[in-house]
Amino acid sequence: MNKDVEILLGEKKHDFSSLVRIMALLRAEDGCPWDREQTHESIRANMIEETYEVIEAIDNNDPVLLREELGDALLQIVFHARISEEAGDFNVADVIHDICAKLIHRHPHIFANVQADTSEQVLSNWEAIKTEEKQRIGLSGTLNSIPPALPSLMRAQKMVKKSVKEGISPAESDLFAGAAESLESMKQAAAAGDASQKEQSLARMLWQLSAIAQTSGMDAEKLLGDQCLRYAHDVENTEKQSPDGCSIPENEKKRLSERNFL
Repeated sequence: MNKDVEILLGEKKHDFSSLVRIMALLRAEDGCPWDREQTHESIRANMIEETYEVIEAIDNNDPVLLREELGDALLQIVFHARISEEAGDFNVADVIHDICAKLIHRHPHIFANVQADTSEQVLSNWEAIKTEEKQRIGLSGTLNSIPPALPSLMRAQKMVKKSVKEGISPAESDLFAGAAESLESMKQAAAAGDASQKEQSLARMLWQLSAIAQTSGMDAEKLLGDQCLRYAHDVENTEKQSPDGCSIPENEKKRLSERNFL
């Protein structure tokens, strides 16, 4: 029996080193065929999926599920680190070293002589240090540093937040007027059969609604997610009340439309 396998099977309590050892075994020449074939790109979606499952556990206030999903997310980190180690780029120890060094550097009020008595001061110091580290120039540098892979509503709100800090802060009434104007433009484009203008108007309106959410202290991503859940529950309840318990009668489809889309 492989020595590492023997060690793992003999452990009464697995720890982080156990996970690293398991991943090395799975990626070994005589390891798991599927795990050996994976690349950063092939498991990219897995990282996104596992992250959202962690969020779901948090939203449901489910500590048992959260424990499981955090483990799945940690697996993705170890998986990517192992792939990079095999390529000679870095290993999981380097990842841990870098995040520790970053945390020490970005908390000078703990590890140096900087004063920060409030959360606001901590965040201000963090942003200043981060800007220096990334060598960002101007607001454009800050905006371009926001990951494009973020959900668009979340990304839009982050961009608005950064812009407001630089004094680009339209009044809420102007944002409402702008959204109404974009909606009217979209209606006109639809009537004229102008698909391109319709798309542009919708994009602008979504941006304006994201800005309204940000300036109002609301989380547009979560709000839309909650609305999705309400709609799904409404559909499910309607199906359960149908004669066969799993379909939507024609007369109920109109009511669903009115309740959820009008």
